[in-house]
Amino acid sequence: MRRWMVGGVAVVAFALATPAVAAVGAQNVARKLGVRQEPEVGLDVRLGLGSFTGDLGEDVGVGATFGINADAQAWKYVGLEVGYELQRLPIDSRRIDDEDAGLWRNNFGILAKAGPLIDQKWRPFVGAGFGLSYLDPSDGADDVYQNDWMTEIPLAAGVDYRFGNVLFAGARATYRLLGGEDVVDRPGTNSAAKGSLFNANLTLGGRF
Repeated sequence: MRRWMVGGVAVVAFALATPAVAAVGAQNVARKLGVRQEPEVGLDVRLGLGSFTGDLGEDVGVGATFGINADAQAWKYVGLEVGYELQRLPIDSRRIDDEDAGLWRNNFGILAKAGPLIDQKWRPFVGAGFGLSYLDPSDGADDVYQNDWMTEIPLAAGVDYRFGNVLFAGARATYRLLGGEDVVDRPGTNSAAKGSLFNANLTLGGRF
């Protein structure tokens, strides 16, 4: 009985100590990695245009995008952003009768950006990351196009410009390598259409 009591006390003590140990450990790891003690964070919204390439782009036109992102400049030259992007891509195919047919793309992703701050205003950057998209055809296109999950590896390049200490604006181009494309078959075949995705965006946001 005493052994069980001692064991129980040890488990409780470990459970109570774990958050504190984890916090100290996280601080030590962050310090070793050179993470800023108070990283610059912010939010931004994005508007843009883009479309698929390759077989996926044969019947899909250029569609508008809207995105919202959270940003953190964790290191001097490297920042991270996490966000959501919504895009509607028009479909123009002889296999579909509906002239207003479209393909909705819902994307969640993370991107690491690297670039210097020039003259305390300009920050050119390149970036790479990972994302997951859900494609949802409109009612007029769901006989040909299917609901589908696709992985994305975004490769981005762009520049941000700061207005004072808070506001910033930017422009970027993003080329996404896609995986798991199974949203539509190539015409006259049972083979899934493959391709990539290219978008260009304008950004407006704030830093805090």
